[in-house]
Amino acid sequence: MVNYSKLTKEQRAQLFEEASSAYEALKSKGVSVDMTRGRPSKEQLQIAMPMLQNAGSYNYVTDGGDARNYGEPAGITAARELFAKLMEVERSEVIVFDGSSLDIMYNLIQFAMQFGVRGGTPWNKLDRVKFLCPAPGYDRHFSICENFGIEMITVPMLEDGPDMDMVESLVGSDDSIKGMWCVPKYSNPTGIVFSDEVVTRMAKLKPAAKDFRVFWDNAYIVHGLYGDDDKLKNIFEVAKSVGSEDMIYELVSTSKITFAGSGVAALATSEANVADLLKRIFFKQINPNKVNQVMHVAFLKDVENIKKIMSQHADILRPKFELFERKMSAAFGDCEEVKWSKPRGGYFISVNVNGAAKRIVSLAGEAGVKFTAAGSTYPYKRDALDSNIRIAPSVPSMEEMEFAIDVLISSIKIALLES
Repeated sequence: MVNYSKLTKEQRAQLFEEASSAYEALKSKGVSVDMTRGRPSKEQLQIAMPMLQNAGSYNYVTDGGDARNYGEPAGITAARELFAKLMEVERSEVIVFDGSSLDIMYNLIQFAMQFGVRGGTPWNKLDRVKFLCPAPGYDRHFSICENFGIEMITVPMLEDGPDMDMVESLVGSDDSIKGMWCVPKYSNPTGIVFSDEVVTRMAKLKPAAKDFRVFWDNAYIVHGLYGDDDKLKNIFEVAKSVGSEDMIYELVSTSKITFAGSGVAALATSEANVADLLKRIFFKQINPNKVNQVMHVAFLKDVENIKKIMSQHADILRPKFELFERKMSAAFGDCEEVKWSKPRGGYFISVNVNGAAKRIVSLAGEAGVKFTAAGSTYPYKRDALDSNIRIAPSVPSMEEMEFAIDVLISSIKIALLES
């Protein structure tokens, strides 16, 4: 395999000409592929269409009344029970909301900023508010912080999750650190599953700030590509054993199970937090969209059926991830300058090419393949090594995916040979 840092001048020139020729040939095809976001493909969205087709036959009378009317601000009982089983918590520890988990997270931050957490000082009254941000990470988490003027501290992601030595040191010594973002299973964009040790240490954090919260964004809770083999330790199991359950906000949604634009989302947290949040929500809405909740419960049924549904999603996604692995391995193999993740689930692949990410993304864009802007997976878009590129394989067809990978490979080669 080629080691780009050890090539002679003549070798570099020859390979650069070959890569440039391949790149121009791809560019001339005029193909356009958008891989900027992790969205379900049309084929995946079709899986949930029976939910809509059967909508007229569902029983909308719940134990809380008629779902088509007012009431049940925490969501219908059946939906709370379903999400409780999915997250392995009690029904009383769950609120079911509309839409997406991103909306819940935004509201939680807004409530904390404006009203404080459980009677604490509103965060917008404080001199400084900081969040720990494992990186590479989810860009929308970072955008929420920027929107509210929350200072972000980058925490490196290791092979088994965030650097917990750093997390424990910072959280325990600085009471202006009020929260931490986490995507603990098939993390965005690396695909990492947090180890049992990391989950345990997270639940046992001893924060200097009493109103510190871990935002446990479990977006890919049932999104394995190879069945249900990748187990994530239940953080509440540990938290309850040490009395730290108030510290955890776990979030899930059906955005990548049914319809991304019109699903349902749920929050799991302590009963005390649930009671406090329902008081806040009272002023915001009378109840969530319970009709949609009835439809989702009727379609999803139970956890085992959700796993069956997700196996259909996996059958669509898996070939795209495996195609990426085959082509990248053939192009770069053991090349030390190019590294990429090999996720077993989720929606993303992470590619690292030090000092070249911006150039690679730019070249790919000129050839018709759009990736998320380089740097987006870091707070303030500051990737110090200009290394990380997030790949979202879900939307393109297999033919489009093959084209996009070929463009990426040619772009990587050109960027490395230029430098």
